[in-house]
Amino acid sequence: MAAGWQWENAAAGSAAGLATVAFTHPFDVIRTRFQVNDGRLSYLPTYRNTPHALFTIARTEGLRGLYAGFYPAVLGSTISWGLYFYFYSKAKQRYLRSREELSPGLHLASAAEAGGLVCFCTNPIWLVKTRLQLQTPQQARPYSGFHDALRTILKEEGWRALYKGLVPGLFLQVTHGAIQFTAYEELRKMAINYRTEENNSNLADNSLDSFDYAMLGASSKLAAILLTYPCQVIRARLQQRPCIQGIPKYMDTWHVMKETARFEGPRGFYKGITANMVKNAPAASITFIVYENVLNMLKLARRKDG
Repeated sequence: MAAGWQWENAAAGSAAGLATVAFTHPFDVIRTRFQVNDGRLSYLPTYRNTPHALFTIARTEGLRGLYAGFYPAVLGSTISWGLYFYFYSKAKQRYLRSREELSPGLHLASAAEAGGLVCFCTNPIWLVKTRLQLQTPQQARPYSGFHDALRTILKEEGWRALYKGLVPGLFLQVTHGAIQFTAYEELRKMAINYRTEENNSNLADNSLDSFDYAMLGASSKLAAILLTYPCQVIRARLQQRPCIQGIPKYMDTWHVMKETARFEGPRGFYKGITANMVKNAPAASITFIVYENVLNMLKLARRKDG
């Protein structure tokens, strides 16, 4: 039964990730372009704000520009969410063997463990997505698509290039997921307890509705974004295509931090956060609505079969 539970979590997580990306990808493109634009890039247009970026990309590049890097985004998100929920539920089950209920610290440990494992598996996909999103009509398109980008990067830069941004990515994945899932679990528990007290009865875990899941998902996501966003900027800047003659603009995480602080100040670490929040608040709502409802459907089907 334990294995069945884990695979149900993986299936629900994959479905949630796929639904999320389909609705929010244009904001992901805008966020990535804001993140890497330090005012010294000639090939990226300058956008005043998120609406201006959305209008400009739609006008000059069309739907293709708004959905640049969509395939690796779908692939990466589907794999990431599936693996994340699988590893997360597996870690929680392991901790529950010796106790009746998990503490916030153990929720944090479960989420951190899942985040680290997912990051190692998916970093190459996110690197390709970033590079495809940064291609504009102002520059020759070096990659024709996901597979071409993968082959070209391996040929020109070697396999190590696929793991650029791994350090901030690992820190981001572990801390962001840990904060988000810990906040979600605790808010979910509070919501169930509130409903229990309000109705003077014991309610099951699936007593919450889709609106509750949407609010819980968005709230937990916003908390995680505010605390971890600089890591996203650092990772995006490390993952951009090298300059002429194959020389990277930034050598490592410390170099990005030093240069960003020097030329842009603290605001440089939060470039694109508006687009990120517009993308991720509803995205988190969609993700947890789909996840919880698919999971409940799978549980119900298993009970009927059993």
